[in-house]
Amino acid sequence: MAATPEERRREAARRLMADTDAGACGQYIAALDPLRRAELYNALAFERLERKNRDIMSIYASAGENWNQTFYIMLLRTIGGMDNRRPFEELARRATYAMALRERDSLRKIEALLIGTSGLLEIYRDDDYTISLKREFYHLRNKYVISPLDASDWRLTKIYPHNHPTLRLAQIAAFIYDNELVMNRIIECCTPQQVYALFRSEASDYWTTHFTPSAASRQITKRIGRTKSDLLGINLVAQMQFAYGSYTACEMLRDRAVTLLERIAPEDNRYTREWNRYGTLAANAFDSQSLLQLSREYCAERRCEQCPVGTRLIKKAVEDCVIAEK
Repeated sequence: MAATPEERRREAARRLMADTDAGACGQYIAALDPLRRAELYNALAFERLERKNRDIMSIYASAGENWNQTFYIMLLRTIGGMDNRRPFEELARRATYAMALRERDSLRKIEALLIGTSGLLEIYRDDDYTISLKREFYHLRNKYVISPLDASDWRLTKIYPHNHPTLRLAQIAAFIYDNELVMNRIIECCTPQQVYALFRSEASDYWTTHFTPSAASRQITKRIGRTKSDLLGINLVAQMQFAYGSYTACEMLRDRAVTLLERIAPEDNRYTREWNRYGTLAANAFDSQSLLQLSREYCAERRCEQCPVGTRLIKKAVEDCVIAEK
């Protein structure tokens, strides 16, 4: 007795979900002509942009509907990477952007506000710099009634030195000290070069010979590098442009976000490396964001029957089965 169409569909879906390395999907995407691949990527990338837009609007609501504080929370979330995203976001809520602006007459005060609130000052040996930060933070803590995080909230092991939380906070302090009207500057970014120029602030002199407090290292200027700048362009600048464009019904700004992603190099991570086993499937960050959406929202959740690639493969498998039975 021949299988019913529904039985064929279920069997095709089961086989696809059993393909743990997504080989069929990678081969399918690699074989697509440029137009069809662009259509697929467009649908996936906009899914991701809309999902991140919802996340940003949730932060906007929790930030008292203040776009500058929303950007500031997103900046700290993004710069810390996945390892320390939660404590960076919590820090941004305890030591707010408004507080940092009020102390903007002094870079040292902003450093004390951010690094002091992190709770990390307490775990390093005292030197002149940490003593001065502690002294400054004592006044700021009382002034703003700040409750610092606990040092145990942070992941500090197996962290690349350039990505250490205290150094990132020193770089953010320099960025705030150097820049006014940050939302305006974010909105105006059209190229990766402009993003790089925006985040080129150099951490204060102390950090030239330090990656962490009280531990001297070789002398090197501590600026945000090109790779991190590109990640900020992808995960912060473009997302804020798209969200603010959606909020203000400004299609030009939403288009600018897409164009910026198309101008930034594709991400190099475990997801993109997996897809690139089947060819160079991402020409830019717009493409790599599409593939990331595919990996994290569909493949990881085994949502083959809702996936724009999976549904096509299931349909083809059913059609092939019908032909084979004739």
